[in-house]
Amino acid sequence: MQLSNQTALITGGCSGLGHATAKALVAAGANVVLLDLNESLGAQRVAELGEDNTLFVRTDVTQQLDVEAALDKAYARFGAITVCVNCAGIAPAGRMLDRAGNPASLEDFSKTININLIGTFNVCRLVAASMAGNDLNDESRGVIINTASIAGYEGQIGQTAYAASKAGIIGLTLPMARDLAPLGIRVNSIAPGVMGTPLLTAMPQNVQDALSANVPNPKRLGFPEEFASLALHIIQNGYINGETIRLDGALRMPPK
Repeated sequence: MQLSNQTALITGGCSGLGHATAKALVAAGANVVLLDLNESLGAQRVAELGEDNTLFVRTDVTQQLDVEAALDKAYARFGAITVCVNCAGIAPAGRMLDRAGNPASLEDFSKTININLIGTFNVCRLVAASMAGNDLNDESRGVIINTASIAGYEGQIGQTAYAASKAGIIGLTLPMARDLAPLGIRVNSIAPGVMGTPLLTAMPQNVQDALSANVPNPKRLGFPEEFASLALHIIQNGYINGETIRLDGALRMPPK
């Protein structure tokens, strides 16, 4: 799939991995629709990326009506959606039992699963229904990329909720790709390691250095631009389907 004049829907598109992907897509000639909750940041991103090819829609990915409204606005502005990149998510931490022996919060666990896993599934199912109506172009009607994590394979201490949500995304990838294959819609996931998103780069340097020390090569945090580069390659390489690709510098997460 060539990117010029394509339209991409990006959840969590105003910051971190989503923002980097939006910038790369716009640079490649695509239109982008940013789905996020932060309206002030959304307006800033539209100004940065260009009003002619960028649209922001305030969206809660867990809500069907929100996502349906965003799809309608995207279609009205740019026409058919052919790319979806799901980056929206949260990463709370908490042990199963705290120091006083109190059990982990069920509310926090449910919220993480709801946003990271169910929110991703909600967007996928609705965008797939939209893509199914696209014209078939070189055996393709669209491509969906979800954001997993290496925590989905090697969750650390305190990551039960986050790891479970990302393992769920990994588990969705192949069956969803198989479900949508007859329609010409590909589904893949990227499993990043420790990435230099604003959340991590705002941490003290000694914390960043400790995270980088476990990465075999290159011994640093990943760049959001590297996530974006991989996302663009997946979009353009029509034979990548049903795969979760690690992006982690050969890191295998230790227990803590």
